[in-house]
Amino acid sequence: MKIRAVLSLLCATLMAGAALAETVVVDGKVTVEPSSIARPSRGMRMTAVQRQFGEPTTRHPTVGQPPITRWDYPGFSVFFERDRVIDAVVRPQRGH
Repeated sequence: MKIRAVLSLLCATLMAGAALAETVVVDGKVTVEPSSIARPSRGMRMTAVQRQFGEPTTRHPTVGQPPITRWDYPGFSVFFERDRVIDAVVRPQRGH
């Protein structure tokens, strides 16, 4: 049982590596720019996201079918389908 817990933690840690790029839209042009903001990776469970990144600043109500939920953190938002991350998006800094 302990080995399974250690392997689960290791997998979650590897899956949650820092993202290296973000998509930015400025004046209607889409570009991909480098980003050093660590954020959850696709497939992580809500519990793993909360364990690694803490309590979100805002939890938006679940909408649609399949159920989609958004959690906001300082600098990025995480989108879940059911309890799994489908995307984590860096929000543009104000003034850009």
